[in-house]
Amino acid sequence: MFTYLTNGDRGLFDEFDRLQREMDQLFGAWPQAGIRSGRAGAFPAINIGATPEEVHVYAYAPGFEAGQFDVSIQQNVLSIGGTRKAEPRQNCTWYLRERFDGEFRRAVTLPEDVDPERVEATYTDGVLHLVIQRRAAVRPRQIPVG
Repeated sequence: MFTYLTNGDRGLFDEFDRLQREMDQLFGAWPQAGIRSGRAGAFPAINIGATPEEVHVYAYAPGFEAGQFDVSIQQNVLSIGGTRKAEPRQNCTWYLRERFDGEFRRAVTLPEDVDPERVEATYTDGVLHLVIQRRAAVRPRQIPVG
């Protein structure tokens, strides 16, 4: 039988998570570059998938307008940034704030064969979706054998 150990109102595993976050803040999490890496908890959360013809990037950022994003690709590095406006603050004391306000920026290295001139971007239901075409000259060409 599994017994969930608690420390006051928080569980033991919550305390381990908190300790891990504090250690990452203190010593800095090692940066990992590339299409298959990123740090957990970064904003906006990003999913990246690819087909032979294109790369799909999904950035989960609810509560924005489409024009509020700053999206660019330079030397195969995709950068997504913007500013989240502060919530109206009345005379209150915050006990917990997990949603930040202010500027944000995420950068992700894309595959070398993407074409930065052929990008489509849409923002629907809190999801920024980028479709980045791959260069045709780099794709493998099938050669029929007769």
